[in-house]
Amino acid sequence: MTTDYSEDVKKYAKHCDEACVAGIVRHLGIALRSRDASMVSCSDESERNRVRDSFLRKKLGRTEADASLDEAILEVCQAMKDTRQKHRVTFYYLLAEKFGQLDMFK
Repeated sequence: MTTDYSEDVKKYAKHCDEACVAGIVRHLGIALRSRDASMVSCSDESERNRVRDSFLRKKLGRTEADASLDEAILEVCQAMKDTRQKHRVTFYYLLAEKFGQLDMFK
């Protein structure tokens, strides 16, 4: 399963760290079993808020203003705009990379 996610991450991050991908997969755990929960919907504001509050604030410990974190989420949405199905693992990887916090998943 990690290999599939690594291949998806490599579409956006050329120097994908597979150990970090595996760590994000472990963090998400059982949520990845549900197709709906394993994807991020950029068009759904409540989904973007969930990413901000659950991942950026709780997991990564980010303390920036909501607007700043929302901007980061929208940047990842923009980077993945050509992909209809945005894997949560890839989305979280790109956010963690943006904030320089990939090492916490090793």
